[in-house]
This record gives sequence, structure tokens and C-alpha cells, in this order.
Amino acid sequence: MFDPFLILIAFAFLLAGFVKGTLGLGLPTVSMGLLAVTMPPAQAISIVIVPAIVTNIWQTFVGPYLRDILKRLWPLMIGTVVGIWLNRGLLTGPYAPYGTVVLGLLLIIYAVVGLSRFSFKVARRDEKWIGGIVGVVTGVISAATGVQVIPSMPFMQAIGMEKDELVQALGVFFTTATVALAFNLTTAGVLTAATALPGAVAMAASFIGMFVGQTVRSRLQPEAFRRWFLIAMILLGLYLTGSALVKIHG
Repeated sequence: MFDPFLILIAFAFLLAGFVKGTLGLGLPTVSMGLLAVTMPPAQAISIVIVPAIVTNIWQTFVGPYLRDILKRLWPLMIGTVVGIWLNRGLLTGPYAPYGTVVLGLLLIIYAVVGLSRFSFKVARRDEKWIGGIVGVVTGVISAATGVQVIPSMPFMQAIGMEKDELVQALGVFFTTATVALAFNLTTAGVLTAATALPGAVAMAASFIGMFVGQTVRSRLQPEAFRRWFLIAMILLGLYLTGSALVKIHG
């Protein structure tokens, strides 16, 4: 007999892996958004964390830019770890129900920024101190929602990284952030042996989805897929925010 919970996880990570395989990012964002429809963010991130770490480690070492990335992004990464530590109790504390609201709003902001093509530039001389601030803000948000794309991703685009270097930089940064988040979850008792089977299903589904996404990437129009993906994120964010507020105030 199939477990509906495991089927849900497999579906969420197949889709999230497909998006990552097609666009090069989005696995934690999509999977957290889908899982948060049926479970609290703390439970969702306990399932997301291992596949996110493994896929990002793989992404970290695909490319020749690692030394330059570490030299440029160390303030961002240290700031993120500090932010995650500062906000370490939010996923499991008394304000945890508001995590779904914040997650929904983040999905909307992430999608709107992507659709608007909003961009700004950060001068090389300023990127370290700005990166540290952006890192702390990203860490605080990540500790509450499990998502690390705001405002770190716009910052990495703003410092002028080329496409291939940016993809590798996302792998390096997300690996650092998810390891720090995993430490938080372990100390809070959320990441336990009970998450092993769901995590294994998530891992397998992620890699299958990534393989399919990479295979069909050349046959799709990436911009059209990206646009509809971002529109879907807005709708999902609106649903998460609305339903969470109804539960809180109902």
C-alpha cells in the first residue's frame, strides 16, 4: 500500500528537481512551497535539507571558479550563518505558524522580482560590506522559512558574476546556508532519524527530476518556462499566505 505522504514528497521533489535541472536553481524554493501546503515549515525543511545539501555540493564543484567565489562571497556566507544562528528558534518557537505567511510572501517577492527583471549594480569596492549585511538578512529569513534566495540572489547578480560562475556561486552559498540550517534543526530536535525515509524519497525524486529537466532543457524555450514558473510561484505564494492567515485568525 502506497503512503500518501511519501507520494506527496516524491511529487514535490520531482517537480522541484525538474525546475532545478531546467533553470539551474529552485529546488528548495519549489519544494518548500509545495510541502508547506500540507505541513508546517519546520517539518518541510527537515525533508528538504538533505537533498538541498547534496545537490548543492554537486553544483559547488562543477566549475573552475571556486577560489574566486570564496574570495568574493565570504562575507555573504559568514553573515548568513550568523543570521541563521540569531533566528534559530523561529521555525519551532511560538511564532512558527507565521513562518508559512513569510514563506508565501517570499515566494511572491521572488517571482515578482524575477518577472520585473529588476536589477542593480554593486561596485567591487563595496561588495564585501554590503554582502555581509545581505548575508545576515538572508540568514534571518532562512531560519524562519528555509528559503535562502532573498536577498542573496539579487545581490550575487548585482556584483556582476557571469552565468557559469553565478551557477557555481549559488551552489557554494546554498551549501553553506543549508549546512548551518541543518545544525539549527538538529539542535532543535527537528532533524531526526524519522526524517530518513522521507529524505531518501526526496533525494531520489530530486535527481530523477533534475535528470529529466536537464534532458528536456534543450527542447524548451527557457524564458517561456521561467515566466510560467514564476507566475505559478506567485499563485502558490498567495495561497500559502492566505490559508495561513485564515488558520492563525480563524
